Amino acid sequence: MKPQFYKTKINRLSGTSYKEVYPQAISIYKRLASRTKRRPYLRSIYFNKEKIFLDYFWIHIREKNPKDRTRRLNFYTCALDLIQNSKLNPSSKTNPKKSSEIFHRFFGKTKGNENFCVQIVENIKNKNKYFISVFPYDIK
Repeated sequence: MKPQFYKTKINRLSGTSYKEVYPQAISIYKRLASRTKRRPYLRSIYFNKEKIFLDYFWIHIREKNPKDRTRRLNFYTCALDLIQNSKLNPSSKTNPKKSSEIFHRFFGKTKGNENFCVQIVENIKNKNKYFISVFPYDIK
C-alpha cells in the first residue's frame, strides 16, 4: 500500500552543518517547553487532540552521528507541523522488540516537495505517545 503524504506549509530548517541547524531546532523546542511546567508536548488532530510528548526525540537524536543528526534536524519544524495537523492514517505496526509498543509512521512533504517520515511510539498500557524520530524518506 502506497503511503499518503501530508503536505506541510513549512520549509525545512536551513543549514548544512549540525552547528547551523541545532540552535534553530532547540530554540523551537524551548519555546514549546516554556508553555508547560512539565514535559513538552503537542496535541495531535489524528489522535483526537491527545498529547504527543517531544522529549524522547532529543534522547534519540543524541545517539546518531553529527551528519545524521543534521539530516534529521533539518525536518524538525515540518515534523511538528505534521504531528499537529495531519489527519491522514499512518502505517502502524507493533514493535518487534517490545510487544507493549506500537510504531506509527506518518509521511509528509515539505513546502519544497521533499519527502520525510515521522515516527511516533505509542505505549499500549498507558496510551502515552512519544515523538521519536524524523528522517528523509525516499519513495521506492
